[in-house]
Amino acid sequence: MSVTVRVPAKVNVQLAVGAARPDGFHDLANVFLAVGLYDEVTVTPADELRITCEGPDADQVPLDRTNLAARAAIALAGRRGIEPNVHIHIAKDIPVAGGMAGGSADGAGALLACNTLWNAGASRVELLSICAELGSDVPFSLVGGAALGIGRGEQLTALETGGTFHWVFAMAERGLSTPAVFREFDRLAEGREIPEPVASADLLEALAKGDSDALAAAVSNELQPAALSLFPELADTLEAGRGAGALAALVSGSGPTTAFLARDAESAEKVAAALRASGTCRAVRMAVGPVAGATVV
Repeated sequence: MSVTVRVPAKVNVQLAVGAARPDGFHDLANVFLAVGLYDEVTVTPADELRITCEGPDADQVPLDRTNLAARAAIALAGRRGIEPNVHIHIAKDIPVAGGMAGGSADGAGALLACNTLWNAGASRVELLSICAELGSDVPFSLVGGAALGIGRGEQLTALETGGTFHWVFAMAERGLSTPAVFREFDRLAEGREIPEPVASADLLEALAKGDSDALAAAVSNELQPAALSLFPELADTLEAGRGAGALAALVSGSGPTTAFLARDAESAEKVAAALRASGTCRAVRMAVGPVAGATVV
C-alpha cells in the first residue's frame, strides 16, 4: 500500500516584513496564494526511513533527515510512538530554492500522506501544529487557497477570493537562500525604523473581488530589494515581463523566482512567450490560483 499527496506551490501577493526578533525570526504579514504547480509525495511502508526524488533540479534536494518531508514523518511518528519506517518519494515540479515553498510543500505532503498511511488519526489542528514546528510556510502548504499568515507566517487566517488569477513564473539560473535574503534585508534596513507589518486592505479587497487590476496595484514584497541586491540580474527578468504587458511583476517570496500577474489566459501566454525569448531566465511556467492545499490523490 502507498499513499500519494499532491501539494501546490505558493506565491506571496504581499510580504510585509518587521524588524528582526530576539529569536532571529521576523514578524510578517504574509498573504499567500496557492497556485497550480505541484509536487507529489508518495509514502510506502519500508524497513527504514529513506527518501528519493525525481524531477527538475532533483539533484539539489537533500535525501537525508534534513529534508522537510523526512522531518514531517519523524515528527508524526514521534507523537504516535512508532518508527518512521517509510520510503518517501518526491516527484518535483515546484522550483527548488525558488521562493515558492517547494520544500514546505513536500513537508506538508509527507505529513498528510503518513497520517493517512499509518491511520494515525491526527486532527487538522494537530497537523497544523506539526507544520508550524517544521517551518513558517508549511502550514499554508497544507491548507492552500488564500490566507494571511502572521507571526513567522505560520498563524493563518483563510481569505476570501472572488475569482481566478493568472500567473506566469520565471525560473532563475540559480537559487537563493531564504536565510541569506533575510540577512540582507536586515543589512539594508540597518539604522532605520521598521514599521509593524500589516496586511493591505486594498489587496485583501482585490482578492475578495477577484479583481486582477486592483490586485496588481496592491501587490508588494518587502524582501524584493534584498533579493535584487543578492541577485541583480532578476531586475532584467522583471523588466522583460513588464514590457510584455504583465499587470504586475515581483519577486516571489525570498526569490529568485519572479512572478507576473496577467489579466487573462491569453495575456499570460504573451508574457510567457516574451520571457522565454528574453534570455533572462532558464524556464517559464504558467499557473492559476487559488487552488486547494495538500490533497490525497
